[in-house]
Amino acid sequence: MGSYKVLQHRISHAGKSFHFVSYDGVPANVRRGEPATGPMWYLMRAGKRWPVMPQVAGQAESETASALGSWLKSEGLVSAK
Repeated sequence: MGSYKVLQHRISHAGKSFHFVSYDGVPANVRRGEPATGPMWYLMRAGKRWPVMPQVAGQAESETASALGSWLKSEGLVSAK
């Protein structure tokens, strides 16, 4: 069984800083009817985390940063300039 390596990305835009952290997937919980999830990126703000997108194994850092930036734009958290 391999160990999962947590990754982090920070994106700054217009004086705002956004911190993203990857977390390993979670096995399904049949009792609660929750499906299994794969590794995901989460936005960390004010001591909470919000799911952003699945983590793609082997993805280049620049591609990950671009995808996270696109997510920020799609959510209206940064301007679409």
